[in-house]
Amino acid sequence: MEDQTSTGQGQLTGLKVVEFAHVVAGPLAGGMLADQGADVVHVEPPGSGDAARGMGPRRDGVPLWFKVAGRNKRSVTLDLHHEEGREVARELIAWADVVIVTLRAGRLRAWGLDWEAVHALNPSAILLQISGFGATSSRADAPGFGKMGEARSGVVHLTGFPEGPPVHTGFSHGDAVTGLMGAFAVLAALHRRDTDPDSFDGEWIDLALFEPLYRLVEWQIIAYDQLGTAPERAGNQLAVAPAAVINTYRSADGDWLTVTSATNRSVRNVVRLLGLPDEEFATVEQQHAGRERLDAALREWVAARPAAECLAAFERAEVVASRVFTAADIVADPVYAEREDIITVDDPDLGPVRMQSVIPRFHRSPGAVWRTGPALGADNALVYGEWLGIDGGRLAKLEAEGVI
Repeated sequence: MEDQTSTGQGQLTGLKVVEFAHVVAGPLAGGMLADQGADVVHVEPPGSGDAARGMGPRRDGVPLWFKVAGRNKRSVTLDLHHEEGREVARELIAWADVVIVTLRAGRLRAWGLDWEAVHALNPSAILLQISGFGATSSRADAPGFGKMGEARSGVVHLTGFPEGPPVHTGFSHGDAVTGLMGAFAVLAALHRRDTDPDSFDGEWIDLALFEPLYRLVEWQIIAYDQLGTAPERAGNQLAVAPAAVINTYRSADGDWLTVTSATNRSVRNVVRLLGLPDEEFATVEQQHAGRERLDAALREWVAARPAAECLAAFERAEVVASRVFTAADIVADPVYAEREDIITVDDPDLGPVRMQSVIPRFHRSPGAVWRTGPALGADNALVYGEWLGIDGGRLAKLEAEGVI
C-alpha cells in the first residue's frame, strides 16, 4: 500500500487546502502549495476523476501528465450533484484554510462554493477563484481555457515573426502562469491573516485567465497609451528589447543558439567579438541604429562555426548565450544536475520516474516530492475519516449511494 504520510516538511507545513478545481490553472496553484508542504485535498468526481488524469502522453497505457500535476496531493472522490456530496463539501470548506475553485459562477452559486457561501461557512477562509473572464465581468458564466486567456492577454499577438501568424507557446502557458499567480496571491492573503488577524475577515481572490500574462507584459499598455501604436511581433528579437542584440542563430552543425544583451557593455562585448568598429557602437543610440547590422554579422559569424566553438567564444568574451534546449538537453545538462532540478520519484504504476524538483528552492526548510499523482480516491479514508471525523457508518452509506 502506498505510504499515506507526507514528508511533513516545507514552508507551508500545516496549511490546509481543498481544491474543487480540475485540469491546469487551479490544480497548479494547489500544487505549488503542496510542494511546500501544505495538505492539499484534490476533490474529484467518482468514476471519471479529474479530466487531467487522461491527458497527455502515455507509457504502456498509463497517462504521464497527472503523475506530476497531482503530486503531493490527497485525492478524494465526491459527487457534488448530490446534496449529501455538497454537505461533505461544506465540511471540507469548514476544515480548510484555503479553498480553490475553477467552476463557472453559476455552478459555484448552485453548489455553495461561491464567495458568499464559503465566507459564511468559514469566515477566515481564503477563496481563490479562477475563471475565464473573472467573477465580476458580464461573462462570468462563460467557459474559458488557458489558450483563450493567452490570446486575450496580448502575449500571443506579440509572439511569432512579423510575416507569420501569432503563435501560442508550446505548453499551457496561460493556465500555468495563472496558477503561479494564484499561489502568490494566496500567500499574500495568508501573510495578512497572520500579521493582522484582528481585521482579517477572509479573502476572495478573483483571477481571470487572461490577467496574469497581461500583467507580466509590463510595457504593452503604457506604450500604446503614450505612443498610440500597438507593439507588434518581432520574432526572437522581441517587440520591446532591452538592448540591441537578441535573437536566435543557427550554428554550422545545425544547433540553435540564443544570444542576448541587456546593457551597453554587453552589446559592446558582441561588437568586439565580431571585430566591428567599437567607436561605431559606443552609445545605446548607436547600438539601436546599428541593430540590423549587428544581427546580420552575428548570424554570419555563428553560421560559420560549430555550436561548441561559438559557446566557448561567447563565454570568453562574456557574451550571454545558450543552446536552445530540448528535454533531452535538460536531462543531460550538468547545471540542472548540480542544482538537483531533476529528481526521481517512485510511482506505483510506472516505477521510478523523473520530474522537476520542488521549485523555488528553500535551503533551510525545503519542500519535497513524497508521491506522484495518487490513484483516484486514494485518500477517502484518511481525509473523510481521520481529518473530517466522519464515522464509518456514514462513510459506508456515502460510498453505497455513489456520493464518494
